[in-house]
Amino acid sequence: MHERATVTTHVTNDAVARYSFAGVRLLLAVEFLWAFGDKLLGWGLSTPTDRAWLNGGSPTEGYLSGVEGPFAGFFGTLAGNSAIDWLFMLGLLGIGLALALGIGMRLAAGTGALLMLLMWLASLPLDVNPFVDYHLVDAVLLVGLAAFLAGDTAGLGKWWSQRRMVQRFPVLR
Repeated sequence: MHERATVTTHVTNDAVARYSFAGVRLLLAVEFLWAFGDKLLGWGLSTPTDRAWLNGGSPTEGYLSGVEGPFAGFFGTLAGNSAIDWLFMLGLLGIGLALALGIGMRLAAGTGALLMLLMWLASLPLDVNPFVDYHLVDAVLLVGLAAFLAGDTAGLGKWWSQRRMVQRFPVLR
């Protein structure tokens, strides 16, 4: 009797964990895709319509030109640079789509964690907590999601992992 209860508990806990991490993956996908859409179209919440990328605005200028912390000089030089704008927007879109579909999770985790760490550096000094904010939490979550194969649940990760190209280049997993 005890053995059956342990198996049932393990299966239940495993399913809860898999779907919880799939949910976190999808929430992060929305976070990245929303940022992309807002910067591209100017939905008026974070980016005013007249400052949208499609209307000639820069997706990096507003945020990076306002950096005040120890890295202000570095980030200030990146603000409004068209190459940085393109990298930023392609990063938001690519990471968001990879997370939404559950494919390319390793690349999404690496690039997403890097982007979050850079945004954390740009946020210093932090207003509420001297060290932790959502950028760091998101960076760690992204790495954990890739390690846990969160794209396999409610995503195309299993199918994607069977592609010849992905098997040849596991970083694409």
